[in-house]
Amino acid sequence: MKLVSFTTIIAPEKLRDYLLNPSHDEGKSKARFLNEMGYEQTNWQILEADLRAQHLPVDVIPGKQSLFGTKYEIVAPLIGPNGQKRWIRSIWMIRRRESVVRFVTLIPELKQ
Repeated sequence: MKLVSFTTIIAPEKLRDYLLNPSHDEGKSKARFLNEMGYEQTNWQILEADLRAQHLPVDVIPGKQSLFGTKYEIVAPLIGPNGQKRWIRSIWMIRRRESVVRFVTLIPELKQ
């Protein structure tokens, strides 16, 4: 299954205020990782566009079901604005009784 055919929500604050925020207690290591690829808080829209273009067309790995919905994972490379390619695991969710895909987070992968 590919998520590209679904309506997809990627909350700007998830990217700008968490994943790309070098001061965020939990997100700062991801911000460093993404910054090395050329992503910054000021260009969070590029990360959004790259996730849509580079990850959503890839087959998903069905994840766990919870009371809130079903999670899906995509493990694939992401090529940043500076051309650096890194593998990431992006996590997505379809909530119960919805058909909209929501971006949850991303995790750097060891696979290179």
